[in-house]
This record gives sequence, structure tokens and C-alpha cells, in this order.
Amino acid sequence: MIRILLAGALALASPLTYAADIEPLVGADWLNDHRSEENLVVLDIRSSIDNGGDRASFEGAHIPGSIYSSYTEDGWRETRGGVAGLMPPVASLERLIGGLGIDNDDTVVIVPAGTGATDFGSAARVYWTFKALSHDDVAILDGGFAGWKAAGLEVVSGSAVYGDPVRFSGELDESLLATTEEVEAARENQGQLVDARPQDYFKGDNQSPAAKAPGTIPGARNLPHQSLLADDGGAWHLNTAEVSSRIQAAELDASAKTVSFCNTGHWAATDWFVLSEIAGFDNVALYDGSMAEWTQDEGRPLAVAKQGLGKVLDAIGFGD
Repeated sequence: MIRILLAGALALASPLTYAADIEPLVGADWLNDHRSEENLVVLDIRSSIDNGGDRASFEGAHIPGSIYSSYTEDGWRETRGGVAGLMPPVASLERLIGGLGIDNDDTVVIVPAGTGATDFGSAARVYWTFKALSHDDVAILDGGFAGWKAAGLEVVSGSAVYGDPVRFSGELDESLLATTEEVEAARENQGQLVDARPQDYFKGDNQSPAAKAPGTIPGARNLPHQSLLADDGGAWHLNTAEVSSRIQAAELDASAKTVSFCNTGHWAATDWFVLSEIAGFDNVALYDGSMAEWTQDEGRPLAVAKQGLGKVLDAIGFGD
């Protein structure tokens, strides 16, 4: 049975709850009650994604006490070998995180802009990065900064005040990061592949510039990332009430080894977060190379939907 962790997801924690007991998804009221706690860091990662803003936007208005790091500009992902969106080396992330004044004793609440479904993926990807570095005390602010403002909570302006750079130590949890070889093995051993892209990408009717060909990995199931978010008065929240039905519609098995992917490992982070942290799937990895890496080799198979037939064509090469 799918285990929907709604109590935690809706962050109905009492004011006595300590930050160390933080749930994966917290609400604005929870953060407002806890933001002054020692060792709790509020990390704003707004970027141009979904018109979320930038450092100037942060300096114009932000949650009191929060610090800022641009998701798109500061090195949370990198391009290697012509493949965009890859997880940087552990040492690079250690320098990035420690340079923000975050150490291993801190609990981190990640604040997206709250302006769209793709923007939520930014928070999910940073959350996954902390988890992949074996730092478990991390959460996402549901609704992001837009949700904070909509709740009528205090907003301040000015530059962020960072602590002194510290030593952050990360240990890679390889179970959360799927390689191309592991994706190939999953296909051969009935592993569960989950394509987080909208249906037009999944069917091959649309193609990302990051991928060399349209289509999906044969055998993958489609759980579109945007179907898991909902706009509530201009603030995008995770639609926890629909998680179970979306997972059931995609015919996903909570007990199966699962790999989420998309074009560059961004939308896939939302699916990873929902399946692993909200629905309680036990074994979920993220393929950060995703279709950008999968399509680098013309010998890897692709699947596309035949026009007008709704059938799937498995092709060796690029879906002739």
C-alpha cells in the first residue's frame, strides 16, 4: 500500500516540535514558529525559473533571517561531457554549502519562489542534493516565498547576512544517484523507470534541446511533474491530496526499485521527492543525466508513440 505521509507533508507540527524532527515538506506557519531556532537555516534559492527572481529580488523582499543562493547560477548543477544538469563532485558541493555558512549540524529549509511547478523542482533538486550528501535534516517550504507572502507573514529587505564559511562534510549516498549503467540494468531486471516530463515529451511529440532525440526510455511510466503541483492564489503548493491517485494512475509499485528521470534531472527531482519523501517508496534513485545523457549514445533504445495510434514503438537508435 502506498504510504502517503500527509501529516508530515502538511506540516501540522506543534510549536514544541524541534527542527531536528523536521518533515520533508513544511508550511509557512511552521517555519514562522521555528525560524529563530538555533541551527535552523532558511535557504532561499529563487532564480529566473518560472520568473522566480534573482538576488536583487531576494534583497527586495525575503523571509527574515534567510540567506540566498541562486539555484541556476551558484553551482548546484553542472555540465560535463556535453551533458547538462549533472550533480557536481562532492568536494565542489561541500565548498558551496560550507561557503554559505551551513554545517553538518544545521537543519536547512529550502525556499523556492513558489511561482510554478518547474520552480518547485529547483527546491526538490537541492533537497535531493543534501540527501545525496547524507545530510538528512532538510525540508522544503511548501508554497515557497509566494506562499509565505500570501500567508501575510513578515517580509524584510536588504542583503543576506551569512555566517562565516564553515567546513561542511558530505558523504555520497550512491543509492540515491542512478548511473546510465544502472538505468540499463533496471530495464533488463524489471526495475521501475519513471519519466517526470509532461506527456508530450514522454510520447516524443516534443523534444528538449538538451536531448539529441525525442522519446523516452523503453518501459518507462509517466508521472508528469506538473500534475503534482497546484496553483493556490498565485502560490504553487505540492498537491498532497492528489499524490495517491496520480501514483495509482501511473501504475507504480511502491516496493519496486525506482528511478526517476526527465531531460536534465530537474523535473525528475519533483517525482523523486514525491515518491521517496511523501509517498514513502523505499528505493528511489534519481538519474541526473536523464535523457540528455541517455541520448548521447545512438545505440541506446528509445520509445515514441506512433502518431494517431497511441501505441509504443521501441526502436534501436533514435526511434526511426
